Amino acid sequence: MTQLALIGPTASGKSDLAIKIAKKIDAYILSIDSLSIYKEIDIVSAKPSQKELQEVKHFGIDLLNPDEYFSVEIFINLYKEVASLCEKERKSLIIVGGTSFYLKSLISGLSDIPKVDDDTYLRVEKKLTDLRACYDFLYALDEEYMKNISPSDRYRVEKALLIYEASKLTPSEWFEANPPKPIIKNLSIYNIEVDREILRERIKKRTLKMVESGLIDEVCRLEQLYTRLPHSMNSIGIVEVLEYLDGKVTKEQIIENISTHTAQLAKRQQTFNRTQFESVISAPLEDLEELILSSIHSQK
Repeated sequence: MTQLALIGPTASGKSDLAIKIAKKIDAYILSIDSLSIYKEIDIVSAKPSQKELQEVKHFGIDLLNPDEYFSVEIFINLYKEVASLCEKERKSLIIVGGTSFYLKSLISGLSDIPKVDDDTYLRVEKKLTDLRACYDFLYALDEEYMKNISPSDRYRVEKALLIYEASKLTPSEWFEANPPKPIIKNLSIYNIEVDREILRERIKKRTLKMVESGLIDEVCRLEQLYTRLPHSMNSIGIVEVLEYLDGKVTKEQIIENISTHTAQLAKRQQTFNRTQFESVISAPLEDLEELILSSIHSQK
């Protein structure tokens, strides 16, 4: 099975290129995007259109409700399922998206967590009724690990408490004794190089198109259904519209604010992609298709 990853900053043209290549090499696409995973967050996430989703089979899109928690563990399990399906159906796989942290986790791997029996789960659930007390308890045990976790992050506090209750080791001790194992090896990674000024222009055009396509109505609907509490509601594109709904900014400022914040995200993505991966093949968008196809054909 041929596997490759296509990364690059937001609005660099990853999705379109992935679909083009997938058609030519008979591949499925696995999205690594922290927003496209959610149902109903369509315009904000700039997910592929229904037509594009029908042209090539996609995974990692429209899986969760906006108030459900998405984690790297969920993504890794999804990758394993998709990779197994590709093997079975003799398909290639293209991993594509802007959340390269998930790709990094696939390559670096995750540590296993201890097996947790039903009694331990119940005991931990009972303790978690006082989330702050659980956090303070764990912080006193393992400051180095807990200082990177917010006291309100129920998912990660629960995970740390489960590790301790099941193993009687602090999270730091557990992870030192159980180092991560890579999930995927020998993956070709292609990165889209794009000039920052060109990227800013693309981001501005895309933001304008999002607003014209009904972005404000989408965010209103999401707020009514899910409130502002879910983690997904803190995303770029949603936060700025909520500020507008609160009367803090004008409609014109929404476009400016989303464009600015998205450009800042793109800069962080470019830095991450440049520093976190080894042996990445980088090229401008217009050159990558031929480069990828030539590489695949030479391997056969």
